[in-house]
Amino acid sequence: MMKIKILLSTICSILLASCYAQMPTDSTADKMLVYQLGNGGWPKQLEDKSVVNYGATLTPELLAKIKATKDLHATFDNKATSREVVYLVSAYKKTKNKTYLTAAEKGLDYILSAQYANGGWPQYYPDKSSYRSEITYNDDAMINVLNILLDIATQKNDFEVVNPVYIKKAENAITKGTDCILKTQVKQKGELTIWAAQYDKDSMLPAKARAFEPASLATSESAGIVRFLMKIKNPSPEIKTSISSALKWFDANKIAGYRFDREKGKTAALVADETNMSWARFYDIDKNAPIFGDRDNTIKSKLEELSPERRNGYAWYGNWGQKLIEKEYPKWLATVGK
Repeated sequence: MMKIKILLSTICSILLASCYAQMPTDSTADKMLVYQLGNGGWPKQLEDKSVVNYGATLTPELLAKIKATKDLHATFDNKATSREVVYLVSAYKKTKNKTYLTAAEKGLDYILSAQYANGGWPQYYPDKSSYRSEITYNDDAMINVLNILLDIATQKNDFEVVNPVYIKKAENAITKGTDCILKTQVKQKGELTIWAAQYDKDSMLPAKARAFEPASLATSESAGIVRFLMKIKNPSPEIKTSISSALKWFDANKIAGYRFDREKGKTAALVADETNMSWARFYDIDKNAPIFGDRDNTIKSKLEELSPERRNGYAWYGNWGQKLIEKEYPKWLATVGK
């Protein structure tokens, strides 16, 4: 009897493999299946710190590194997990290869399980070491996740193909996530401004991350948050106030007529450009003054005070709010903002 069961199992495996071989495939999606961790998330780096690269050939050595990578490496940082879920859903819609959808939905389960009761998402899950457990807007980690959930709830951008049971789950997660966004918008003397890059998961107060990423107002991330809020249909008065307050802050703190030049071989600096608006990446939470963090945990008030490595190795200024001010906010205001 045991031999018969083994034989039947072997035959089934062969048949399944044969069926899969006849399905349309996507080479990148196939690699994403290999990199997916047991908890449904994806790493941005493998166990040996090498960066995930879907263009790399899956050699025996690389496969061994992938296999050795533990669930603790699952993250939302640098678009990890969100990019894979988006890609796999699109690949399924094109190929109808069910394995891609199954993997994407496992990724959705991971996303939903990682959300805190207060509505935020950490940078890593389940790893809670250091700043990895903080509610993380940095590099759009939480917003990338919320955009996926919004696509599920609104049945857009290929996400109409996922199991309908995810629609209600997505709606509930969006409600909690939006509430977290509204609660974490920084106030100065009772006036709403923008957001910090990360927050303590318990107190929901702004927190520091790496040595050069102090607790501060973060312009790049705040622009992404505003864009997410503007996608919400029938926004509440609280959401409207949040958006308008953030735009007021962006307009009041713009550096008109300058752009940040990081051309290779040159020292990074603001240079005159009458077509451009710029903002520092980080601002003092109370004073709205640009601040710059160095590797040694010191906070500088001027870009020129940074060590050469940090000055030239980070996007200290950018035009993150320009399109919001010139195009996106006026359009939103004309259609749903009033």
